[in-house]
Amino acid sequence: MTILPESTDQSDSYPQITDIGDSALMVLLGEGVSPLTNSVVHTMVREIQELGWPGIREVVPVYSSFVVHYDPLILSPSALTTLIQNIHGSVSSENTAADRRVILPTIYGGDFGPDLHSVGELTGCSVEEIVNIHSGTDYLVYALGFSPGFPYLGDLDQRLHCPRLDSPRVEVPAGSVAIAETQTGVYPVPSPGGWRLIGRTPVSLFDPLQDAPALLKPGDRLRFMPIESEDDYREIENKCNTGEYEAEVIYL
Repeated sequence: MTILPESTDQSDSYPQITDIGDSALMVLLGEGVSPLTNSVVHTMVREIQELGWPGIREVVPVYSSFVVHYDPLILSPSALTTLIQNIHGSVSSENTAADRRVILPTIYGGDFGPDLHSVGELTGCSVEEIVNIHSGTDYLVYALGFSPGFPYLGDLDQRLHCPRLDSPRVEVPAGSVAIAETQTGVYPVPSPGGWRLIGRTPVSLFDPLQDAPALLKPGDRLRFMPIESEDDYREIENKCNTGEYEAEVIYL
């Protein structure tokens, strides 16, 4: 996923609504990466989903746009376009704030975060500074993608910006907390990856057996909470495995 320079363009030229095929509309609300634009995206998506209009199959949000998949035998593109425009006209900056903050316990460094020291070398920050900076921010979940439940998190402090690995790993363990360029994220399942691993959470971000398989949803806020020792990590991990642990969710 390519990251464009941040923009806060909320001009009268938006929304831009475009047909993509015969059963989907692309709704563009701005350019680049902007927390305000992304919040408008998620507010509109929620309102469309809550309306439950017949014919709407799925609504998929990303950074500054979303796609509405619909049944053209039930819902016409002109009627859907009017609905989208009306919803956009009712959205304001006052009603676009995130409504959940998810707390994710995370152990940094060692075997859990093998790239932590290389991040220090690249950024000039000490290990302690990296942990304090990384865990001291509420991150906006801009989108889910790449693998099931993988959160693209914005607002990484510029002091931690660093390039991806020159050569991606063949397999990254599930729960790995990583950074690359201007973003941070968490690998929900084992997969290849080229982001720099600085820690790991024992909490599962994706469970296909649950009604809501992904722990996070676009528009959430995520805060990493440092775990002090491997023993503490294993204790939480065991509780997760037995179903005794429930991720802390704060409703804002």
